[in-house]
This record gives sequence, C-alpha cells and structure tokens, in this order.
Amino acid sequence: MPNSTKISFFEVHKSKMIKYLPVYTLFLMYVFCTSCGGHVKTELPKGNIKSEAKSVITSTGPNNTTRNIIQDRKGNIWIAAFDGIFRYDGKSFTNITSKVSSARFFSVLEDRRGNLWFGSIGSGVYYYDGKSFRNFTTKEGLAGNDVTCIYEDKIGNIWFGTGSGTSRYDGKLFRNFTTKEGLPNNNINSIIEDKTGKFWFGTRGNACFYDGKRFTVFTHDGKPFTNVRSIIKDKKGNIWLGGNDGLWRYDGHTFTNFTENFVGYVYEDKEGNIWTSSQENQYNINGSHTTTPLTFEADSRGTWALSRYDGRYLSNKKPTVTLIKPNVVGMIFGILEANDGSIWFGAFGVYRYDGNTITDFKGKEVRK
Repeated sequence: MPNSTKISFFEVHKSKMIKYLPVYTLFLMYVFCTSCGGHVKTELPKGNIKSEAKSVITSTGPNNTTRNIIQDRKGNIWIAAFDGIFRYDGKSFTNITSKVSSARFFSVLEDRRGNLWFGSIGSGVYYYDGKSFRNFTTKEGLAGNDVTCIYEDKIGNIWFGTGSGTSRYDGKLFRNFTTKEGLPNNNINSIIEDKTGKFWFGTRGNACFYDGKRFTVFTHDGKPFTNVRSIIKDKKGNIWLGGNDGLWRYDGHTFTNFTENFVGYVYEDKEGNIWTSSQENQYNINGSHTTTPLTFEADSRGTWALSRYDGRYLSNKKPTVTLIKPNVVGMIFGILEANDGSIWFGAFGVYRYDGNTITDFKGKEVRK
C-alpha cells in the first residue's frame, strides 16, 4: 500500500504538470521577452562555430567585384569580394572563406581586439578570431542578412549596416534600428561616429544622424543628401559625404561642395589627401586645378577613375585634384592606403597604385 500510494501521488502531480505545461511555457516566454527590453540575446549554439578549414592559397587576388579593403595591425591586406574574403601577406593571397561560405562578401572590419568581421550578401556576418568562424544572421538577432558596412564605435560596439536597417552589437545583445525607430531608409550604405558622439548614416534614401534619442535627416538649403554611398570623418573632425549629390564637406557650420558628380567612395590618406571614385566621363570638379598623370586607354565609355584632392589646398577656392584613370572594369570601391604608401582599390578584382604604376592582381602583367 505505501508503495502504491507514492506512485499514485507522483502520477497525479505528473499529470498536472503535463496539463499546465503550456501555461508555464508561456509564462517563461513572457518573463524572457519583457526582461530583454527590445534587445535580442545572441548566445550562439556550439553548432554555429566553425573551425578554420584549409584555405586556398593563390598568387592572384579576387576575380570578381571587390567592395572593401583594409590593412590589419600585422600588415596583412584583407579584401572583401564577391568570390570570398582574401588575405594578402605581401607574397600570396589566401581565400579565407573558400571552405566556409559561398556568399558574396561586401565589407570587412578589424575590431580593437584584432578580431575580424566579414559582411556578406544573404548570409549575415562572419566573426573570425584567427582560428574559427561564427555566423550571425537574423536568427541571432541581426537586422538583416545583407551586410553592406561594418563600423566600430568609440566604446567598442560593432554597428552593422544591412538592407533591413542597422544593428548595434555590444558583444552580447543586438539592438536594431529601422524606419520604425526613425531611420529614413532601411538600406544602409555607410556608418560613422563624429567627434560629438552622433552617428551618421548614408542610406539609399536620405542621409541622417542619430544623437542617441532620435534620427534627423541631414539637409543643406532645405534639401536632403540622397543615396550617400560613403561617409568619413577626417583628421580635423570634418564630415565628408559622397553619393548622388557629389562630394561635400561639413565642418559643423559650413558646407563645401567639391564636385556635383556621383561619388562612390571617399577615403582620407595619412597626409590628409582625400581620395574619391567616380565615373571618368562625368568629371566636373568645381573650380579645381586638375592633372591627369595616368591614362590607360581611357575613352568616352564612362570608365571609372580615382581623384586625389590635395590636402594642403582643400581650403582654397581652387583645390588641386589629380585624376588617376586605370581603365578598370566596373565601379571603383574600397580605397585603402597601405603602410608602404601605396593605394589599393577594388573594381572587378583588386589593384595597387604606387604613384607610377598600377598592378592588377588578377594574374595580368603590371601596367606601366
């Protein structure tokens, strides 16, 4: 009897637990959601960690569209291209992601800890610590799986610009911002933080800034800046915007326009020169003195070119601008000045300009 009594008591409580299990589940879900405060927790399962597979080493670089180029603290060049993430060590190229993902890559960032982040089109972002990969997607809380730009702010948060809004990641949680929170457009092209702590966003719609509370569309003479592809902060704290409305500088009080032609990318080198990319047959640089040291079979078909605005004369009414026309295929993006002073840029493939010659790393001869 004692045994049968204990068994029946256990069975009764077991049946009650089963009966009220859905209620307990809903209660726990409510507690979890309300405690998150709109943030998305990103504790990744072990299955989301991939060890580095054997990478493909080659003497040539990407053979597809190249969107972003950086140099890490060890001097390696990292290239985000549509056929993978490539690392160049000064001798050879290694496709780091060839065995990890077949996605097209759009952006790359080295964070303050030396870890790398690779933004892809369709597969979210990959975190790489030098040994293994982690993949963050919308399942882990990312705003969208098309990651077009990556930025690290002053306190170490990582911002991701996607085709579905922007995400701020603090190492544990994602906080997402979309048009519901005030963004003028969810397609993000570029993100930077200015010297006052405001965040600037170039979008496929209007450019805006975020002061921590609200988004404000940035205007000049009542007109917004549209489809801003690239925003940078220079060494003096000025904001540069490049896009549909050309190239603009904002010093916190005054706007200066350098060209009204479409600008695809903006970059400042170590000497304070400003580099941009644009279509060669559109060039009409406002009041500038222009030189063209390199021309490789340039024609009227609208090939893309680089412009270098001499940093010593940016305050002059007629800044000195040098045009470099490499006759590459496609739009030019991803400008970088390497430690040795050479200028790397991406188009269909990756190129290096040393001041005299341009090297094409798709296996072709050096252009002279």
